[in-house]
Order: sequence, then C-alpha cells, then structure tokens
Amino acid sequence: MSFAFTIKDVLKRGALVAAANWPVAIVQATADSLFKLLVAAPLIGGVFLVALVVGAEPIELMSLEWRQLATTIASTLLVRPAVLAAWLAALAVVLVGGSLFVFLVKGGTVGTMARGERDAGPIERPPLMPESLARASAFSVDLFIECAQSLFPRYARLGFALMGVYLLSGGAYMALLARTAGDSWGLAALLTAAFVSWITIVNLFYLLTQIVIAADDCSIWTAALRVTAFLKRRPRTVGSVFLVILGLVVLATGASVLATAALWLVGFVPFIGLTVLPLQLLAWVLRGLVFQFIALASVGAYLKIYREESAETVVQPLAPAKVS
Repeated sequence: MSFAFTIKDVLKRGALVAAANWPVAIVQATADSLFKLLVAAPLIGGVFLVALVVGAEPIELMSLEWRQLATTIASTLLVRPAVLAAWLAALAVVLVGGSLFVFLVKGGTVGTMARGERDAGPIERPPLMPESLARASAFSVDLFIECAQSLFPRYARLGFALMGVYLLSGGAYMALLARTAGDSWGLAALLTAAFVSWITIVNLFYLLTQIVIAADDCSIWTAALRVTAFLKRRPRTVGSVFLVILGLVVLATGASVLATAALWLVGFVPFIGLTVLPLQLLAWVLRGLVFQFIALASVGAYLKIYREESAETVVQPLAPAKVS
C-alpha cells in the first residue's frame, strides 16, 4: 500500500472506532465541562472576595476590562496575605480534585477505545456493515468503570508529572522572556513559538504514553520507553496523523469562532436576540462533542499504528508489565 493510503486508512479507522463508541465522547465532554466549571468557581469567587475586601460592588468589578480586572484582583490579594492564602488554597483544592476526576474518566475513555480498536477487525475496509460497527463498539458501563479503576493510579501519576513539566517549562519560559524584555519583538516571538512547540510535543508524548499504558497494561516507565522506541521507528506516520488532527482542530476552532461571532451579532436583533442563549448553549455542547470526537479519532488512529508497529517489529508481543 502507498503511504498516503495508509494514513487515510488509519484515520478512517480511528474515526469509525470513535463513532462506534460515541457514548465515550459524551462522557469525556461532560467531564471536561465539569472541570472547567470547577476551575471557574474559585476564579469568579476571587472577584467577590476582592469586592468584600475593598468594599466595591462585584458588578462594578465584572464590568472592568479583563486586564484591569486581573490587575485589581492581583494587587488586592498581594497586599493581604491571609486572603491570598485562602484563595490559593481554594484554587489548589479545585485543581487537584478536578484533575483527579479527569484522570479517572480518561482511564475509562482510553481503555474503552483500546478494547474497541482491538476487536474492530478491518472496519476501515469497505463495505461498512452494521456488524462491523457492532464489533468496534466496546462501550459499556461495567467496562468503563473497570478500565477507569485499573488505569487511574497510573494516569494520576502521569498527569501530575505532566503538570510538573508544565510548571518547569512555564517558569523557564517566563524567565527567558523577562531576560529578553528589552530586546526585539522577534526574539520574544521566537521564544513563544519554541515554547508552544515544546508544549505540543510534550502533550503528544503524554497522549501516546496513555495509549500504550492502556494497550499493553504496563507501567509508566515501560510505556515511556516503548513510546520513545515507537516514535523512532514511525516518526513519519505519527507526524502525519498528528498534522491532520491538528488541522482538523484548527478548522473546528475557526468554525466555532465564526459561529460565536454570528450569534453575538444576532443578539442585537430585537426578539430574535431572545433565542441567542439557547443557541449559545447548543453551540457550546456541539463544540465540546466535536472536539472530543476528533480527540477520540486520534486515539483510535494512534492505537492502530502502535498495534501494527508492535506486530511488525517482534514475532510475539512483549509481555505486558502488570502493575497492581
């Protein structure tokens, strides 16, 4: 087969496996939305906290431009260490608890996708029959809970390691940016591009590690070694799938921005503006589902590439390193 056809085949398989396990997209989108709402709670609460401290009205603070609002909150909290400590503690509790919840759901999601991709058969080859989708549909409440419970400890450790990399990378980026503050804008733009590229690579490695942990039921360290070897042997294939998925995300983001702008314009029309809120809620739900479907399709595609690569490089698959 040609390389282009192979990539098309892999992407089609990932999309069909994701479609066959559509309840997983709903569960994952709901979990991500809940996490965002949890994080928003202490941020909005910080506005009311500042309002109580300085004696201002929360509505007046919310009417400020976002830079002025951020400056007001930061300056107010910095001169009151007790209030700042209470706000940081609330934010830390929400971030840790919400992250653990996301890691738990992610274990069920990737585990279900790994089971569905493994049992799907040649679903990407025409003709597409209902029984083919039925074989790829591995979702059930019992299986999702089983995968979540099994993968959660490893996913939690891996997730907190990712947060550590984020903090170190962000600190290094801010330090370099502050050092070059008086230099040209070109250097700052170059540093920003390098930082975004680094975070993108880290996120890809993180996702592939999650996939290998679910596919082989191995430890984090073993999965990281296998992902490294996998990327060395299949950099072109993985990179091509990544670029296609990135392009889909960019297109979906652009469509979402256009839809939001259109709804904002409609909001000024009398009577018709009354329908904007439900339309915005519907657009928000559809946006979450579309992005989750793209993410699940990428998981299915990477699973296919990894499984084929493992079958080609060894006569018998490596025995999974069981982790209690």
